[in-house]
Amino acid sequence: MEMSVALSSQSCSWTGSEKVRRRADGLLRYQNSLLEKNRFQTLRLRDSWSSRASIRSGNLKPIVACCYKKSGVSENLHNSVDEALILKRKSEDVLPYLNQRCIYLVGMMGSGKSTVGKILSEVLGYSFFDSDKLVEQAVGISSVAQIFKVHSEAFFRDNESEVLRDLSSMHRLVVATGGGAVIRPINWKYMKQGITVWLDVPLEALARRIAAVGTASRPLLHQESGDPYTKAFAKLTALSEQRGDAYSNADAKVSLEYIAAKQGHQDVSALTPTAIAIEALIKIESFLTERAVVRNSSYLQG
Repeated sequence: MEMSVALSSQSCSWTGSEKVRRRADGLLRYQNSLLEKNRFQTLRLRDSWSSRASIRSGNLKPIVACCYKKSGVSENLHNSVDEALILKRKSEDVLPYLNQRCIYLVGMMGSGKSTVGKILSEVLGYSFFDSDKLVEQAVGISSVAQIFKVHSEAFFRDNESEVLRDLSSMHRLVVATGGGAVIRPINWKYMKQGITVWLDVPLEALARRIAAVGTASRPLLHQESGDPYTKAFAKLTALSEQRGDAYSNADAKVSLEYIAAKQGHQDVSALTPTAIAIEALIKIESFLTERAVVRNSSYLQG
């Protein structure tokens, strides 16, 4: 299987280049510009109301009304810009600890590994790969579901392991793995060459996501009978019981329930992919710094 050469050339052409870095910097500059413009407008309005207030014998009520009145669009824009800035700063904190190591995202189907992975790769200046897509390219079949149908799950898993083996020899990658990649111990050997991150999403939320888009692309779900949500939830529950211990082998766990509670949301669907990416970087940094402390302590004692 001529995977290594193909991956090397693909890695160079996708990201890890000045083009991506310029795009990321350009986005940040644009966001900074929006933020500064908004701040300037707020200050100008505040000064205007202050002048009027002084004429009206010190009545400052208009100032308060102006400063705190926001539209939903404006508030969403503020939140988006704030998250982007936090993400950028956190990536700068984490990069020195990563030392070019790859990041492997694991988790159940529908957990958002590809979406979050692309955000992480962009902000870190890494390349992004979806292991399922690489298997499809390697065997010349356009979907995982079709591979299962034409060959078998075992055939897919064998090729998945070959892909992860080739990726493990590289650097500066963010890899979104398939939901079942964790079931083979050999895959953990490959992924542990980098940092593994588990995106832990409540099963109810996963079932809703999958039911909304259909199960045709999910070979482990598509043959089940019943309405989309019910069959998705039942199968996800069974898979979770089978794979729960395997997912817990990850170096870092990103709990969407924890993030939602921290932000005051009742439902994880209210979370943005950027917020999840920020939490992933926080967990990665925590894992790497703790490991560095342990290594230093062992070195001093030895």
